[in-house]
Amino acid sequence: MVKTSLRSTSNSTGLAWLRERMDKLGYNSLEEVAQEIQINRGNLYRYFSLETRPSIALLPNLCRTLKSSPAEILKALEILGPNDRL
Repeated sequence: MVKTSLRSTSNSTGLAWLRERMDKLGYNSLEEVAQEIQINRGNLYRYFSLETRPSIALLPNLCRTLKSSPAEILKALEILGPNDRL
């Protein structure tokens, strides 16, 4: 199957969403993603396991690394609901 778009079509959130993005972008580990974002792997895990929320200052790095819009990231982190818009 050829992947033509990086846009997520699933409604998954949290770690499931992050794993889907990692697969689409070719990341092999949370450590790789965390290094690219310039944060600790444990913090990345806590954000996407929905234990804690990242600082808004981190949003641009999350968007750049995960090639996602701010709204998509915030929905994955369950900060915005599925039908909410920015």
